[in-house]
Amino acid sequence: MRFERRESASPALTVLAPLGAIGAALVVAGLLIAVAGANAFEAYGLILEGAFGSRLGVTETLTRATPLILTGLAAAVAFRARLWNIGGEGQFYLGALAVTAFGLVPGIAGAPAPVAILACLVVGALAGTLLLLVPVTLKLRFGVDEVVTTLLLNFVAILFVSMMIEGPLRDPLAFGWPQSMPAPDAALLPKLLERTRLHAGLLIALALAVAVWWVQARTVFGMRARAAGLNARAAGFAGVPLARTLALVGCLSGGLAGLAGAIEVLGVKGYVTTDLSPNYGYSGIVIAMLANLNALGVIAAALFSAVMFVGADSMSRALGIPSYIADVTVALSLLTMLVAIFLTQYRVRR
Repeated sequence: MRFERRESASPALTVLAPLGAIGAALVVAGLLIAVAGANAFEAYGLILEGAFGSRLGVTETLTRATPLILTGLAAAVAFRARLWNIGGEGQFYLGALAVTAFGLVPGIAGAPAPVAILACLVVGALAGTLLLLVPVTLKLRFGVDEVVTTLLLNFVAILFVSMMIEGPLRDPLAFGWPQSMPAPDAALLPKLLERTRLHAGLLIALALAVAVWWVQARTVFGMRARAAGLNARAAGFAGVPLARTLALVGCLSGGLAGLAGAIEVLGVKGYVTTDLSPNYGYSGIVIAMLANLNALGVIAAALFSAVMFVGADSMSRALGIPSYIADVTVALSLLTMLVAIFLTQYRVRR
């Protein structure tokens, strides 16, 4: 038995591989549920009911999917060009903090809502961009491995956020709880449905997913980034400006992760705490891989993860199974997706 590289993967194989990977992950997770003493079909039915069975469930699922779409796009954009951005978590937090700090600037609180919202979103994206440009510069100038620098900068960024919300940006009205000053009311994102947490950030995330797909598929920059990811030496020989392309990819990736943090503050929380993100930055890596680095696929992958996380809570209460089964299922999906990606690139020969 040997593996032979395919010249090209058929469109049907490209579509069916992710579906098969998720199906395999659900089968394995179902076996674990059965070992825990519950019926897997009943458990999955309760997960779907918890995620889509009520107005609250649907809106919470979409709210949870919003930051996952943006951090998934951030990872997909970078990985497509072989820029291994593992720092989405730190960029998320820095974008969130930048929004609350910018809200203290005189004039922002009294600005018209569209102006205040746009300004805060831009500031959040810039904060994420600046954080990622540090490891990108080190990579391009000195050849430093960006996996290490982006990963370590997560801890630096989170500790910096903790210092700021317990120091200069601490809210004096929080009764001693470490949280930042609230974002200005004028900059808060409007709700899509009354008496829910679903906000306009979902529309922004969906629009950006379509825009990123178009940039990757229809622009010179997208083709250059793809070429750099496939073979950097060949792309450089063909005239692709590698340094400039990777710098632009870094700006886009960091900006998307920072924007996720800004939108989470302006749409859901209203302020920053050290538990603002339940690992949205790291989950974005899983989302990107589940989507096979496709920007439109990120939407479906983020929705799948959100369904698992939101629905697992109601399933856990009904069956007495730990809600961590959602994390296990998503992790299994990543592993099976890696196998599926390999099989789309290679065929088995006897």
